[in-house]
Amino acid sequence: MKKKFLLLILAVSAFSLASKAQDTIKTTGDAPLVLSGSVDTYFKSDFSGHANIPTSFANENSSISIGMVDLALKKSVGAASFVGELSFGPRGQQQSIPNADPGLVTFPTTTTTGVGYSSYHIQNLYVSYNVTSAFNLTAGYMSTFIGYEVISPASNFNYSTSYLFTNGPFQNAGFKATYTFSPAVSLMAGIFNDYWNVYQSGGKVNTFGAQLTVTPVKNWTAYLNVVTGSSYGTEFDLTTAYQITSAFKLGLNAATFSATNGVTGGFSGVAIYPQVAVSKAVTLGLRGEYFSTKSGSFLDAGPAPGESVTGITFTANIKAGPLTLIPEVRFDNSSKSDLFTNGSYAYTTSASQFVLAAVYAF
Repeated sequence: MKKKFLLLILAVSAFSLASKAQDTIKTTGDAPLVLSGSVDTYFKSDFSGHANIPTSFANENSSISIGMVDLALKKSVGAASFVGELSFGPRGQQQSIPNADPGLVTFPTTTTTGVGYSSYHIQNLYVSYNVTSAFNLTAGYMSTFIGYEVISPASNFNYSTSYLFTNGPFQNAGFKATYTFSPAVSLMAGIFNDYWNVYQSGGKVNTFGAQLTVTPVKNWTAYLNVVTGSSYGTEFDLTTAYQITSAFKLGLNAATFSATNGVTGGFSGVAIYPQVAVSKAVTLGLRGEYFSTKSGSFLDAGPAPGESVTGITFTANIKAGPLTLIPEVRFDNSSKSDLFTNGSYAYTTSASQFVLAAVYAF
């Protein structure tokens, strides 16, 4: 009798658990597909009267221009999730960023890949699975874990970009695992394609990447990053941000890169990002950057090998709901007069520009 009673309890419990699991699956299966993104437009004028500063995006002069439409789709069902993000427009039409149309992108070696200049760019396309609440696996094409600045203008304070951003990776395709030891410490390690910023490898999956995330105190997070491979090179990167008070935030990015595979040289740099909120709607900030190149054959976007450039960018963010107006003035100065030109197209050591951008995030 007791056995029958126990079997009855087990059957009822199993039915209850199955019903609960079925309800959970239905609930999570019907979880909404989340759409987010941004659109941006801007006016840019270089004080020399022509395009001058060789960092990413917004390189034309005296023009009202468009940036891009950024569309991101996200969904989670139980422990599994995916992210797909597309950008449309000139901000994504960079030769260092792969697009849809056939073409050629040449890397520091002689390797080429069949991706070129087009009207759209895949920023993210990956799937993810939480093995446990602390252990995550992710595979696909992902925004890089290197650096402070990103492609999306809605996620940057400054509208123009740094030399560190322009020369570092934009995306890495591969497989990574992340383990969260505690709310203060996590570690990511992964294997990635041989070259940066490409949808497919050049023939090998031989790049190693890792990120140690540390939150020593509340509102302060630091990321220690490394990406290394025999096809491209090795970059060490520190990215950190500290919300010191409710009004004052301080960010820092420092990195050094050494090329390989028959290419010598590389670059090093540091950028600091202090920001102060003067009201709920207005935040003022600047980016101070020092960027230097190592002697060798590596060709960077910036000064010639063995030279350096210093940049100071003054930026304001003026918010009106989801719309952010970004007035910005930038002054760059190089160690030699072979990077910038003046109004007469004669070489000079300095360049400056003004940008007024409007970014709508949703």
